[in-house]
Amino acid sequence: MFKLNIKIALRNLWKNKGFTLINVGGLAIGLASCMILLLYVAYEWSYDKQFTDSDKTYVVYQNSSANGKTFSWAWTPNAMAAEVAAKEQGVKYASHSTYPNPKLISREDKKITGRAIFTDRFFTKILDYKFISGNPDQVMKNVNTIVLTRSFARKLFGNEDAINKTVKFDNQHLLKVEAVIEDVPANSSIQFDYLMPWALFEEREPWARGVNWGSNMCLTLVQLKNNSSFNELNASIKDIYKRNQKGNTTEALLHPLTKWHLFSDFENGKSVGGKIEQLKIFLLLAFCILLIACVNFMNLSTARSERRAKEVGIRKAIGSTRKSLIGQFFIESIFITFVSTVLAFVLVELSFSYFNQLLNIELQFDYTNIRFWGVLLALILFTGLIAGSYPALYLSSFEPIAVLKGLKIKSDSSISVRKILVVVQFVFATCLIICTSVIYQQLKYVQNKPIGYNKSNLVQIEIQGKMRNESKQDLLKTQMLKSGAASGVTFFTTDITEGGNNTTDISWKGKNPDESILFNTRGIGSDFFMTIGARLISGREFSTKFHNDSASVMLNEAAVKMMRLKNPVGAEITMGGTKLTNVAVVKDFIVESAYQRVAPMIFYQSYLEGPSVIVVRLNPDHNISSSLEKIDALVKELEPDFPVSRKFVDESFALKFQNEKLLGTLSNWFGGFAIFISCLGLLGLALFMAEQRKKEISIRKVLGASNYNILTLLNRDFIKLVMIANLIAFPVAYVIINRWLSAYEFRIGISVLPFAIAAVLSTVIAVLTVSMQSVKVAKANPVDALKYE
Repeated sequence: MFKLNIKIALRNLWKNKGFTLINVGGLAIGLASCMILLLYVAYEWSYDKQFTDSDKTYVVYQNSSANGKTFSWAWTPNAMAAEVAAKEQGVKYASHSTYPNPKLISREDKKITGRAIFTDRFFTKILDYKFISGNPDQVMKNVNTIVLTRSFARKLFGNEDAINKTVKFDNQHLLKVEAVIEDVPANSSIQFDYLMPWALFEEREPWARGVNWGSNMCLTLVQLKNNSSFNELNASIKDIYKRNQKGNTTEALLHPLTKWHLFSDFENGKSVGGKIEQLKIFLLLAFCILLIACVNFMNLSTARSERRAKEVGIRKAIGSTRKSLIGQFFIESIFITFVSTVLAFVLVELSFSYFNQLLNIELQFDYTNIRFWGVLLALILFTGLIAGSYPALYLSSFEPIAVLKGLKIKSDSSISVRKILVVVQFVFATCLIICTSVIYQQLKYVQNKPIGYNKSNLVQIEIQGKMRNESKQDLLKTQMLKSGAASGVTFFTTDITEGGNNTTDISWKGKNPDESILFNTRGIGSDFFMTIGARLISGREFSTKFHNDSASVMLNEAAVKMMRLKNPVGAEITMGGTKLTNVAVVKDFIVESAYQRVAPMIFYQSYLEGPSVIVVRLNPDHNISSSLEKIDALVKELEPDFPVSRKFVDESFALKFQNEKLLGTLSNWFGGFAIFISCLGLLGLALFMAEQRKKEISIRKVLGASNYNILTLLNRDFIKLVMIANLIAFPVAYVIINRWLSAYEFRIGISVLPFAIAAVLSTVIAVLTVSMQSVKVAKANPVDALKYE
């Protein structure tokens, strides 16, 4: 029986090639889109879950109240790990480490910059990377040792065995390779190329030695013996700061490692989401596109109902039950889904290179994984059953007597199921158009919002080796300006587009003792604001002319407002017990998130801490390429042992919008696919309607109707459906975009424009799609349709 049903299905599909092509094509595009989105969602969901006890591993966060808010960071004191391991119950391991930072590793004539982490021996026990060579129990015990990843070891040593060989770190320390591990999985939040002992970090950075609860400067990971002790431990470490440092009101909490990537946003000390919101959108998008494809199948199948009515009547008359007919139609839909899935695989494989480049990840089908085939089979059955459900139930319901007497399906019913399905398709399509428009509006708004300085032609150069010497920095600045390649040169303690140090240990005359304000602190060189193009509201910049500027600071507008200073220039403040004088008020400019208000900021002389970057304004009167060559040559001349590490500020700033750009691009692509599938369904329905009304149209033409009258007649019903879809989609889309925008402090107002664009675009698309067939029918010779009457 199954073989016979397949044969009947093949005959029907071959007999109606046009409808088959539309059905298979629509389902294939829907399935391909769904597959790519589900692969991406699955990849993001798998972050940090590859470790043996990842479900028992937690990141220690700090909650610090200031400015009327609670700020949460995964930065903790160096003493946190040892304290938790020694005094808390249920802890298996606790580890502290620096965050990955690019550093130079050299061997003979090879000099390679890689991501470095300083950590302790428990790090590789919590995150159990596979050791290719070396003893996992002995790593990180000796100071001058290093653990390399496989690919980084290959860059340094080729195919040689790296164990017990030496490399030079930062052109200072000779380190012995004691182990090689597998490369860090791409779906891991902590990315590095090599590990070094914490003791070496303390040797290089004296400020990091000893027990210090006042400085949050490292990442702390905690692994529990079992999760039954989680609630008790989380409650216990809440007051760990207070127990170890008098007057420290900061609180600690445990955040699951497996949620770190997707649930990284905190509000008032609690996790409120993060990238998971984007994944929910993509998951919804995948479901919607697949549903549109299924609706497309239902629509076209029921549109052909009159042609299959006699088949149903005859089969029922010779003894077929409704159950067997339902089985027949389901087999047809599952078979079409199977063919569509094969075509979808081809489409996905062809598009992998583009989407992998767009997403900056490596998506691929794991053909060796049995779970993959199980999910694929479930997807085929789900799609086939959903797509075939209504046609199977509808077509099998025909009464044989009525059919064989000449059943006529009322195709022009005002509340027909086919029209409802068209409305459903265009509701989804219109929602996607509106949402994509708003995403682009929001992205454009934030990108074009003034940031407070001129980022074009601004270059940052990492300070390395001999460049850390203050006199060498001054020499390099003089040479760059003298060469004409730069019109301004200054220094900064962090990347100008990234976060940095902050503190609440600030006091001033008139401060409310019960109020806690969090200040960003940055070290800057002389001529900083002139170089970056920021504006001073009052006062002066730091200058070499003033010898006492080591006791001077500068405040931004946000700081002055928060401190409620009436005469800010000349005001005395105390920072970390040191009395300082404010010499200027700086116009607010963005150094962290472009989506949040500028935080209160204090600037001090960079040489007090040591700058990490040189900020250079390229001379606008000179060629950019030649200016960069001159600057690189000057840096190389001063420090030949390190490669020049520089980047344009505007390129770094653009990375802040990466997630929104990705969301906009993917919404654009898959929204387009959804609209295309909807158009296929509309085209198929138009073909059917034109066929149904061929004689009516011919009679109208004989009686004097023009081509314009015919086109209007055929298009009118479809335009009505699209307008109804728009009226339903508008409030739905408004709720969705309003919720999405609520996550941003700086956001656009919801205007009429996206809705107008969606209404016009959906109507134009519908008219063009239907008109492709309508024009052909309107121009047909009426004699051909009426000559047998």
